[in-house]
Amino acid sequence: MNKLDELKHNITEDALKNGDKTSTNGAISRGPSPNRGASVRDVDAQGPDSESKREWQKKRGIDVSKQVRLAKLSHMRYQHPDLNKITTFLRDFGMHVVKKGENERWFRGYGPDQYVYYARQGPKKFLGGAFEVESKEELDKVLKIPGATALTNGIEEMTDAPGGGYIVTIADPEGFPVSFIYGQAEVKEERKKPGKLVVNDETDKPREKAFQRFEPGPAAVHKLGHFGINVDNFPAQMEWYTRHFNIYPSDILYVPQDSIDPATGKPGRKEVALFASIDQGQKCVDHHTFFMTTTAPGKEKHVHHSSYEVHDFDTQLLGHQWLAEKKYEPVWGVGRHILGSQIFDYWWDATGFMVEHYADGDLVNEDTPVGYGPAEHEGLAVWGPEVPQTFLE
Repeated sequence: MNKLDELKHNITEDALKNGDKTSTNGAISRGPSPNRGASVRDVDAQGPDSESKREWQKKRGIDVSKQVRLAKLSHMRYQHPDLNKITTFLRDFGMHVVKKGENERWFRGYGPDQYVYYARQGPKKFLGGAFEVESKEELDKVLKIPGATALTNGIEEMTDAPGGGYIVTIADPEGFPVSFIYGQAEVKEERKKPGKLVVNDETDKPREKAFQRFEPGPAAVHKLGHFGINVDNFPAQMEWYTRHFNIYPSDILYVPQDSIDPATGKPGRKEVALFASIDQGQKCVDHHTFFMTTTAPGKEKHVHHSSYEVHDFDTQLLGHQWLAEKKYEPVWGVGRHILGSQIFDYWWDATGFMVEHYADGDLVNEDTPVGYGPAEHEGLAVWGPEVPQTFLE
């Protein structure tokens, strides 16, 4: 019995001990068990159907010494037909314009990044996510990836971008652009951060003679957390990203197959989704910085969404209320994911790209096992509205 099973078992035992009535024939009549939450250790939450990340890499012959070393996810890049409309939306979404050009704009959060979002004037187009690498030499390694198609003129200097630096953009095997930057100057000014709320529960009440008060407004964005794509050839895409960059799975979702896998003697699995984190060894990082999933039948490959961290639950709900009052179109939320544990809230932006606010996400490191689970709609959230078909597609 793992820790999650113990949690469920203990809930049942509590119900039997505390007030469940016995029916006339002597059988115990059980009422519904109360909901319960717990912060469960990563190794226990992943359960027995998991494996070591290093073992996962070893099985695939991945040589980490040859990988391009990513430091973190930097910013997203999009092209929009109306820069004024997307600027209004992103401000209502909690970002600030840090610089305007004739046909481009940069947007920041209150975190340490120069900017978290780049917008360029033009027909609707996904321009990719941008990762910061650990050294300028890593930019040279990007251009040497077998089969990589350069979309920039080699390594280019970002003379107009806040903080400067250098960038190289390539296309992945399915044509999705992905950028890599280095040499960006650090943010010098101290940006104001939201205060941490003191919260009372039923027994611990540290908030005495202090009242909770809030001001309406957008949910201030802290940083870019992750982005994801829907792909045609999932195995090839997962192979390319996990072999050439220091990212590895936190969780993999699969569809059970009727055939028996000769290697395991168990029913086969078709892997269809990946939630990947950046390999920083023992340092804890976000549960997923990048994800991808198999494109739905009859649909075309596309960017799924990009996600931005906000301070806490109240911030998120106030931001949801703000966007709703501005008559923007919601996608799904507010709810809490299972994989990654984030509280989520998805919206369509002014151009029709999906964006997310999230709070309270999981942190993992190299010792956190790779988890495996079935790709089911019910597994997307522990609570929240029913998932819409548009999100799944």
